[in-house]
Amino acid sequence: MLTEATWACGECGFTPVDKPGYTSFADDVADDGFEGAFFEALAKHEPGFWWFESRNDLIVWALRRYVPSMTSFLEVGCGTGFVVSRLAREFPSARFAASELFAEAMPFVSARVPQAALYQFDARELPFREEFDVIGAFDVIEHIDEDERVLAELHRALRPSGCIMLTVPQHPFLWGPSDDFAHHKRRYTRGLLQERLQRAGFRLLTLRSFVSLLMPLQILSRFVARRRAISDPRDELRVSAFANRVLAGVMSAERFAIAAGADSPFGGSLLAVAQRDPMVPAMSA
Repeated sequence: MLTEATWACGECGFTPVDKPGYTSFADDVADDGFEGAFFEALAKHEPGFWWFESRNDLIVWALRRYVPSMTSFLEVGCGTGFVVSRLAREFPSARFAASELFAEAMPFVSARVPQAALYQFDARELPFREEFDVIGAFDVIEHIDEDERVLAELHRALRPSGCIMLTVPQHPFLWGPSDDFAHHKRRYTRGLLQERLQRAGFRLLTLRSFVSLLMPLQILSRFVARRRAISDPRDELRVSAFANRVLAGVMSAERFAIAAGADSPFGGSLLAVAQRDPMVPAMSA
């Protein structure tokens, strides 16, 4: 097991590599075909874009609702750091850490949230044990074949009674070219995600659909993408300023409905908050 004090494994002798601004536990990781250059496009489009801003608003609401007194937070698969930078502003007294598999993302994360400890590691092998109050993985586990193994690792990295927060794409029938481009392994159903969390030793606090009001538009866009063989998700980042404001307004109304207790069985995505049950060990994956 790795220990944070020495970052050395007493069993195999492994030590991580110090990189400018971050510590790497996966220096030789294969990219699995993912386009590292996509991080530059994301960093450019995220601020002000309806989807990223609305998801951030929902994540902030869920943290304030379910874990208002958190003191430490790790984001796994942080991308360009857009989520964790928002959380660091909203919760200035908490300690933040962020990880990403791809080294190409690190300069963006470092610039956005310089106060966070940054790591490069595979989510299937976390170097932490009982370290964080909350761990977030936002649109991450759908990229990984061994999602149950990831959840087991997140369970072990949480403090007793700590919480995990996830967002994932919902409804397999919405599968489209953008899922292929992003190297998704699956879109989840509610039942599948709930089962995965329970098997990993979590007690579900909430499971909510979102992007529900816009689901008819999402179905239409998937149909058009299939007919036209559109395969580049960057096309979804190209919307007019007017459309962006309208979409953001719809998502804002939906967030207020969710906060008031509304819960739709339909929606393009799922938000889950679950608590580590200290009496239930994580199942080996």
